[in-house]
Amino acid sequence: MSLAAVAATPTPWKPTRPVTLVVPYTPGGGTDSVARAVSKQLSVIWGQPVVIENLPGADGLIGTRKVIDAKPDGTTLLMQVPAIVLTRYTPGLKGVDPVSQLQPITAVAQASNAVVISGKLPAKSLAEFVEYCRRPGQRCSVATTDNQSRIMSRQFVSEEKLDSTVIVNYRGTAAIVTDMIANNVDMAFTGITAALPHHKTGALRFIATTGDRRASALPDVATTAEAGFAQYRSVNWFGLFAPRGLPPDAAQGLVAALREAVKAPDVRTAIVAAGAEPLVSTSDEFAAQVKAEGDRLGALVKRHPLE
Repeated sequence: MSLAAVAATPTPWKPTRPVTLVVPYTPGGGTDSVARAVSKQLSVIWGQPVVIENLPGADGLIGTRKVIDAKPDGTTLLMQVPAIVLTRYTPGLKGVDPVSQLQPITAVAQASNAVVISGKLPAKSLAEFVEYCRRPGQRCSVATTDNQSRIMSRQFVSEEKLDSTVIVNYRGTAAIVTDMIANNVDMAFTGITAALPHHKTGALRFIATTGDRRASALPDVATTAEAGFAQYRSVNWFGLFAPRGLPPDAAQGLVAALREAVKAPDVRTAIVAAGAEPLVSTSDEFAAQVKAEGDRLGALVKRHPLE
């Protein structure tokens, strides 16, 4: 390459001041774990601090709004999951659609959700848990955190005809894990991260995962399709969003930096430990994935409305 060509090659975009990566959920879950893993490596790549800010509340809308209102210069970013597409259906939020006010940048990782139950229950499979909850006089409970898990829980209780089962809403996965270990709540559709150490000790039990294939962190646990419950398929992406109006060179720079970041062995290890797999897509691919998930969950919420 000639010197003239080298001089004409544009320098890849990178931030010129510290970056805030907002996680709109409590610390300790899969979204938080993935965000912290990539933020450390992005700091190295950019030579700028990347600070995680956990802003839970209002089904992720509090943290999400901070990013919507931020200047679109690449220094305020959002890590979100498919629950974001359900915000518009949440009663009390008056149809607010954060997806339409954000710019999808890229998926960072993809994971199965999982069905986890208290280790004190006799069920060893999803079918056995359904039969357990159908026993006369048996009152089971299902814990939820975000809108996606609420929809799946409502679908599960309705379609399996678990009329005596109650759905209990929590603010974060850590609280669910604590109550499930104590046998105060029976089951949850949730991410793998927070429950995995307790599955290994027997305090909790994974009885299915919801992806298209078995989770690498749980190779001995059947998928919902293998268990005969294919209608509960759910693939969880961890995706990066920016305020609308981000310049194209900044969006391309973010994708390039994340593609480099997930190659780092410690980042890959952290993502796998969160029950996920690294998956960096183009902005167009990610936007299409967000739309497809919105269409799927939108159809589901029409059958099982949020309350």
